[in-house]
Parts: sequence; C-alpha cells; structure tokens
Amino acid sequence: MSQNSQNHIIATIVENKPGVLFRVTNMIRRRGFNIESLSVGPLNDGSLARMTLIVRGDEKTVELVARNLHKLVEVIKVKRLNLENSVLRELALIKINAEDSKTRTDLTHYVRIFRGRIVDVSPKTMTVEVTGDPKKINAFLELTKGLGIREVARTGIVALARGTESV
Repeated sequence: MSQNSQNHIIATIVENKPGVLFRVTNMIRRRGFNIESLSVGPLNDGSLARMTLIVRGDEKTVELVARNLHKLVEVIKVKRLNLENSVLRELALIKINAEDSKTRTDLTHYVRIFRGRIVDVSPKTMTVEVTGDPKKINAFLELTKGLGIREVARTGIVALARGTESV
C-alpha cells in the first residue's frame, strides 16, 4: 500500500437479496483491499439496503473500487463520503471484569464520562455499551483494558454526510 493510504467511506444502496453482500465484498477482495469496517441494514420497505464500507487505500485506487461497485447489477447507487464532512458512529459492547466494589465504582465512573450505559451486571463482570466515533470507543477500550476486558463486540461504522447531502 502506498504512503498516501488512508481510510475512505463508501456508502452504497443495494438490492436487499441473498448474495449481494458476497458480490460486493468479493469484488473488493479481488482488488486486494481489506474492508476495515462494514455495516449493512435494510431501508424503508426492505427491498433495498444501505451498505457502509470503510476501505483503506490511496485516492486513485479507492475511486477505482467505487467505479467497479457501480458496475455490479445489484448496486443501485454508490457515493464516497468525505471523512471530515460526515457523521460517523459505531456501537461496542464490552464485557469487563468487575469482581470487587472498587472496580465496579471505577467502571461506573468511566461509563458516565464516556456517556455509555451498563447493560448487564453479573457477580464477576459488567457489560457496557459505548456509542460514538471509533476514536471514542478506542479510548474507552484503552482506559478499561487494565480492568480486564473479557470480550468486545463492535458493530462497524455507519456514516451519513453532514447537512443536506445524501446518498
């Protein structure tokens, strides 16, 4: 990968039917890209879905990927979003060791600071939900790793262009 390699957001509207996700991801794989993040969800009536991909590469090669996505029959629309002019969100569920009261108190404070939520408590663990941009989630993970993170599940990034622009 070149020195100018960075993350790029590609938002697509695709037909919501079996095999479309495979065709999109396989096309990207064939061009030697790694998908850093992928999220897919149905739109209003369920016949279409929105797919948000984060791919790493330089400007020229990512533009080639976007053009090739247009060629897939099931792809209705492709739009590259500007990282600086987009709202990015991700959700993470993090299960953390919390066997003593001091750890539980510390973790509760961290959750409040990061505007997260405690969604499950057991005698030995607490599960926390944190939503925000990936940097926020990474910061929370870094802060709590000393407590003993047992498990992490992340949704992948969803993104919308700021203002009136849409896909």
